[in-house]
Amino acid sequence: MRLSKYLALGAVVPSSALVRFHCSQLVVERLDPLVDPGMVPSSHVHQIVGGNAFNATMDPKADLPTESTCTSCQFEDDFSNYWTAVLYFKARNGTYKRVPQLGNNQFEKANGGLTIYYMQDAIYETQQTSKVKAFVPGFRMLTGSPTSRSLASSLPYRQLTYVCMDTWTQRAPETMAFPTRKCKSGIMTSVRFPTCWDGKNLDSPNHMAHVSYPEEGTFESGGPCPASHPVRLGQVMYEVVWDTTIFKDEWDEGDGKQPFVWSMGDGTGFGNHGDYLFGWKGDALQKILDANCHFTSNCTKETGLKLQSIEAMNRCTKKRQVEEDIDGWLDVLPGGYHAEY
Repeated sequence: MRLSKYLALGAVVPSSALVRFHCSQLVVERLDPLVDPGMVPSSHVHQIVGGNAFNATMDPKADLPTESTCTSCQFEDDFSNYWTAVLYFKARNGTYKRVPQLGNNQFEKANGGLTIYYMQDAIYETQQTSKVKAFVPGFRMLTGSPTSRSLASSLPYRQLTYVCMDTWTQRAPETMAFPTRKCKSGIMTSVRFPTCWDGKNLDSPNHMAHVSYPEEGTFESGGPCPASHPVRLGQVMYEVVWDTTIFKDEWDEGDGKQPFVWSMGDGTGFGNHGDYLFGWKGDALQKILDANCHFTSNCTKETGLKLQSIEAMNRCTKKRQVEEDIDGWLDVLPGGYHAEY
């Protein structure tokens, strides 16, 4: 398996057969209802977007569209929850400071958050050519491992990458480790989820076994699903832009060590990971996956689904359940972690 093959595919500019939208920040805190269900606080800090029914347990039988009173996502019918770990800066004196997120390209007014993609076909396709199944209520999954600290241990996840952005529109080259130079427009992380499902289980003990990446190649390259996971799903991808530029005068890139670290202590970048919990209303997501979507414009025309304003997205927030300082200059990362390289 050649890493360069996968990274090159991620650089292709999307044209059609996908929907791209933003979700503003819902809350940043130590909660993780998949890996640490019921634990308050969970092991490390996450940034969460989506429906405000998000909580420490997230009962699989809960009806998220009914239990939520708002969503921080652009589509009014999307009450799903999407979350990742949080990036911190490690200063020369050993203290840590949280790196803020930026609204992605075209969403600069958003309150941080994530940009979400649902792709029906390979991203270089110009027309929708295949049928993919939407997720169903109770479905959840994660990809990546917070304990990975090497390329070898992160390769099974294939497409968890970084772009050192010199411009807002830059999407290549991608790396699986943290960039080692100053990035003029910040660091963008991408999280691409598995696209094959066993067709039976909505979850699994490790939140991964019920889904799979293609048997060979990638979703973008048209790789086939394995026989054990025959149902082809849409590709879910997150993009997060981290404003690392505010620390540009605080470190010397000539020393060979970059200063950024994930909230669980990973200073290599290989621990990049993401969690997904489906919560679209009714058949809204299937309508999108059946349409020949291009970003959001013709998706709304073809499906009748409504978008909310960025101002409305920004208003949907949730009070932290965990009372602790995660934003000041910290001697240790929340949860007791120190940077590991």
